Amino acid sequence: MPEQTVTRPLIVDGRPVEADWARHDDDTAPAEGPALVRLDVWQAAGHRADLAPWLPSDTELTPELADELAQAPLIGVDFPKFTDGRGYSIARLLRERYGYSGQIRAVGDVLIDQLFYLSRCGVNAFSLREDQIVEDALNALTTFSRGYQPGTDDPQPLFRRRLRELAGRLREPALA
Repeated sequence: MPEQTVTRPLIVDGRPVEADWARHDDDTAPAEGPALVRLDVWQAAGHRADLAPWLPSDTELTPELADELAQAPLIGVDFPKFTDGRGYSIARLLRERYGYSGQIRAVGDVLIDQLFYLSRCGVNAFSLREDQIVEDALNALTTFSRGYQPGTDDPQPLFRRRLRELAGRLREPALA
């Protein structure tokens, strides 16, 4: 099977950047990186510093695997198609349950419609599909000023935040 390298428009921490880690779908690790490779290839290569794993959407994220992934310079989470939402759960588990603080990159069929929601689940890098416009993607990250549900960026739902704001205003002395 010939080696395939895929580079796409990339947004990291809300800014467009040059593609840095090429995704390799080959069965073996490239001679040199930096490269995003399948999880099994990354494990077989001995966790090389110039390689990072990408997790398929059906990855079972066990505590043992999460400990192993803590060594990764970044973690790619694959979205094989727009309608497959399992990657949201993987990203959220990595951040909330396992405390991963490195870059989590959405790869695969990543559309701008998903970016705001992915960011609420802990994804901070987006390898966009080739037909997506970077400027539209940047705007999509700020589609909503507040999220209603709790997320990795704010663990309290909106109604709790609103109650806290209201309580704070009730405690303030009235201005004369």
